[in-house]
Parts: sequence; structure tokens; C-alpha cells
Amino acid sequence: MLMHPDFMLTLANQRQRELIAEAERRHLLRNTRAARWGRRAPKAPAVRGRPDGSLAPCEPSVAVPAR
Repeated sequence: MLMHPDFMLTLANQRQRELIAEAERRHLLRNTRAARWGRRAPKAPAVRGRPDGSLAPCEPSVAVPAR
């Protein structure tokens, strides 16, 4: 099956525009994710036996002996 050369050129250009648009979307998403991770404050490691929250507990934490 022979196709018209102008039609083939149109299809090739359209496919190239689709690939460029997809690459731009991936690039924008990657930059957005990197920016989000960059803004987050690093978490301090939790101390064993103490909650990791920012509120003080109502009662002091006490070490419970192992059974």
C-alpha cells in the first residue's frame, strides 16, 4: 500500500510532537516531585519508648521491665 508522502510527513511530525509533549510532562513531574521532597524537613529518628509526635504525653514514659 503506497501512501501519499505529505500524509506520511504529517504523521511523522504529529508523532514527534506527541513524544516531545510526553517528555515535557515527565520532566515537569520529576521537577515537581524533586521540589516537594526538597521542601520537606528531614525527620528525626524516634526515640524508643517515646511517641514521635510534637505533643507532650500526659504521663511520663516509664521503662517497663521485660517479662
